[in-house]
Amino acid sequence: MSSPDAEATACPPMSIGAVAELTGKRPSSIRYYEQIGLLPCPARAGGRRRYGPDTVRTLAVIDTAQRAGLTLDEIKALLSASPDDRTAVDRLREVADRKLPEIRAVIERSELVRGWLECAARCECPNLDECPLFDDPPLLAREDSRNRGSRRLPRSRAR
Repeated sequence: MSSPDAEATACPPMSIGAVAELTGKRPSSIRYYEQIGLLPCPARAGGRRRYGPDTVRTLAVIDTAQRAGLTLDEIKALLSASPDDRTAVDRLREVADRKLPEIRAVIERSELVRGWLECAARCECPNLDECPLFDDPPLLAREDSRNRGSRRLPRSRAR
């Protein structure tokens, strides 16, 4: 992921502060990524880290992968591929296939919670004891919500 090309070598090396500013990452995060092997150890000039534009691209990949829910270990496996490694895309697909069910479950639960909160926001019950939103308390915690996905939450009673 971080192999320089002709364009990259034309750009002057950057300090860790410049890379941090460009990427929105803290210098400590950049150093941590180096420590755990997500980023290669940078060249040094006068004892100071010097980075090329390839580091900015790698940090963008890391950021995108993290937002997609990949762990640092999964990201490391993806980044370890050489530029001509055709199996890297296969590994990306495998990770995506493994993560999709997790994300679908989170979305499903979030939709259930949103529906409950929307009902709660319209509630006009005189007290919680009379509110049908609490007739089935474990509703939001159920893992089997897929089986109940079509069930509508009860509407609150008008006064």
